[in-house]
Amino acid sequence: MTTIVYPARRLFIGRTAKLLVAGTVLPLAGPALAALPRNAQRLDFEHLHTNESLSVVFKIGNKYVPRALNALNHLLRDHYTDEVGSIDPQLFDLLYQTRQELGSREPFQIISGYRCPTTNTRLRQSGGGGVARQSLHMEGRAIDIRLGDVPLADLRDAAISLNGGGVGFYPREEFVHLDTGKVRYW
Repeated sequence: MTTIVYPARRLFIGRTAKLLVAGTVLPLAGPALAALPRNAQRLDFEHLHTNESLSVVFKIGNKYVPRALNALNHLLRDHYTDEVGSIDPQLFDLLYQTRQELGSREPFQIISGYRCPTTNTRLRQSGGGGVARQSLHMEGRAIDIRLGDVPLADLRDAAISLNGGGVGFYPREEFVHLDTGKVRYW
């Protein structure tokens, strides 16, 4: 009996795996995610101001996926000016760990990501409160979020337990602030 080898299929699988690691096929959604390596880290988002959604593998093993980071930078842009900032990849690690800690399957609901200095100044002057003069949002190191299936206090507690940076609790405004600055809580 003769064994038939399908070199084209083997070549396709090998090339596809290399492309995934190189980040040229991502972001992926739906059934394609099932074929990802076990150490792929995915985040899901809904931006409450732009009505955009994104489900993306941002890291495989210890390597960030450049195309995914670009998609995340765009999603988390200043929604007032559309200016795109560079988001600290460690913020995505913190979000991923927080979601894992909570066991949530829901997307993060984004209230605020990157803020340009002009927007930050305008928000400070509007008297809304809670906007720091040297906000880490301007450095792409902060995000204001919530999860639809997790009480806000539980989200705060999970983030605090990770000791990954700053955690602010805003129950009246219905969000939690996470950042990659010094470990502190308010």
